[in-house]
Amino acid sequence: MKEITQDLLAEYQELDQLCQSLTMSQWQTRSNFYGWTPWDEIAHLCYFDETGLQSAHTPEEFTRDLSILTKRLEQGQEISAIARECYISLDGPALLQHWRSRYESLVSALAALDPKERLAWYGPSMSARSFASARIMETWAHGQDIWDVVGRVRPASARLYHIAHLGVTTFKWTFVNRKLQVPERLPRVELRAPDGTTWCWNEASSDQFVKGSAVDFCLLVTQRRHLLDTDLMYSGEGVRKWLPMAQCFAGPPAEGVPAGQQGRRT
Repeated sequence: MKEITQDLLAEYQELDQLCQSLTMSQWQTRSNFYGWTPWDEIAHLCYFDETGLQSAHTPEEFTRDLSILTKRLEQGQEISAIARECYISLDGPALLQHWRSRYESLVSALAALDPKERLAWYGPSMSARSFASARIMETWAHGQDIWDVVGRVRPASARLYHIAHLGVTTFKWTFVNRKLQVPERLPRVELRAPDGTTWCWNEASSDQFVKGSAVDFCLLVTQRRHLLDTDLMYSGEGVRKWLPMAQCFAGPPAEGVPAGQQGRRT
């Protein structure tokens, strides 16, 4: 767990550093992600980092609170509204400080676990390693919304591998989640890593593939960019069906952003 929790902490700290530079106005600026503000994004992360801590330390309490949360969601309450309710008394800097204490505690808790130890979560339980990987993805994705608010291009790191891997391995699930027939062949995925090397998944193929930058692939599978606003090259019927709806995060099918909303990276 040492390596992946170090990556998780680095992902948290990079976003933390960016948020320290936000003005009070920027904290309340709406992003293209359902109109969430940076405050909403950090509140969302903080909420699930706290419940992650709960799952690691007091799983019986997590199960109890999960039942309560499920009922609230079934009643039509939005998760963003529930998170706002939890931290309504905190302004941006105060929320950031509270979140810092929560994510640091979560990293410490995860680092002490066996990689295969199961953690109760929303849906099926997850191994500690998979849980840490999912938190990296979630933090990176919501962090992207804040980078977009401030109008800056974020630096890319090797931590993108965790997100890209989730994107590739959720190929079948993306179809199952939408009750669609799963293509028989897995696509070859070749991504240009930040250091110039190539990350590869699945068997080589000349007619079923995705190629391009790891950054663009991660932006796509976390639904922060439309396929047309990436540099990805692809081929194959199954791939053409997958990429427009690719989704590496849990939950019901999501639509993603429309083309041209953010534009191509520069």
